[in-house]
Amino acid sequence: MPIATPEVYAEMIDRAKAGSFAYPAINVTSSQTLNAAIKGFADAESDGIVQVSTGGAEYISGPTVKDRVRGAIAFAAFAHEVAKSYDVQIALHTDHAPLDAVEQWVKPLLAASTERVKAGQAPLFGSHMWDGSAVPLDQNLKVAEELLALSADAKTILEIEVGVVGGEEDGVAHEINDKLYTTVEDGLATAEALGVGERGRYLTALTFGNVHGVYKPGNVKLRPEILRDIQQSVGERYGKDKPFDLVFHGGSGSTAEEISAAVDYGVVKMNIDTDTQYAFTRPVVDHMFRNYDGVLKIDGEVGNKKAYDPRAWGKLAEAGLAARVVEAAQQLRSAGQKLR
Repeated sequence: MPIATPEVYAEMIDRAKAGSFAYPAINVTSSQTLNAAIKGFADAESDGIVQVSTGGAEYISGPTVKDRVRGAIAFAAFAHEVAKSYDVQIALHTDHAPLDAVEQWVKPLLAASTERVKAGQAPLFGSHMWDGSAVPLDQNLKVAEELLALSADAKTILEIEVGVVGGEEDGVAHEINDKLYTTVEDGLATAEALGVGERGRYLTALTFGNVHGVYKPGNVKLRPEILRDIQQSVGERYGKDKPFDLVFHGGSGSTAEEISAAVDYGVVKMNIDTDTQYAFTRPVVDHMFRNYDGVLKIDGEVGNKKAYDPRAWGKLAEAGLAARVVEAAQQLRSAGQKLR
């Protein structure tokens, strides 16, 4: 199938919310990780979301070039082609754009998609994230209002973050403290500024103790009931059940029970990066250790070309990441839920 159209992406979100499941959103940084993520979704019979961050887009453009716009466009073009080989719907997303990346990354990509839409084509991406967690809420929502209007022109969905995710991702870092919990007042302010769908569709990352990075279960103090309380309060004011389409950031180390509760309260998208990075790298390490004298030319020997051929260990890495995507789809209940 081709990459999900705006209409199909909206249907995906509606189905997830109505059916109490969520899509894994897998960060990728290369053609290999992209292929592996899509293969994982296909194996799980789950539609899904594949996303690229500013750092990922820079890497895709060439590690010494570091052109995030060009890298993102190249990523989207490649994804639009290879996705045709699979029978699941894949939505493309750009992840975590702090304030400086709005002008230098998100807006140029929205402009490119708007031109495509005017020409009768689909947008490059299905959604873009504005990460306003490092600025005051009023500024966060002011930028979001502008981007929501631009997103409507591009037929894309906006993702925002209201609250703070702890830890660090792509240079955006926050301390782990009480600021990690979005309040009901924050939720009401968001709905007042952006509406509840009538001004354009957006996804909302409300924070309930989320932390980016690597943490063992129990080290991150999640409070999913915060999502329930915000949904209830905003829903009562606007006469709408679960008014927000929620996103779960910083899920590494979360328990199955915490993830399940978050999905029940309206989470339709869960970002996964740290765990899939490890799932991709671990088989490569195993291959190198097992084939040490083959991947290296030791003591004047010639090594074993079949061992150091990048495809040899690359296939193992892709299989590892794909398997982790299947696990995520099962945990988020999207497995077997693909659009027919």
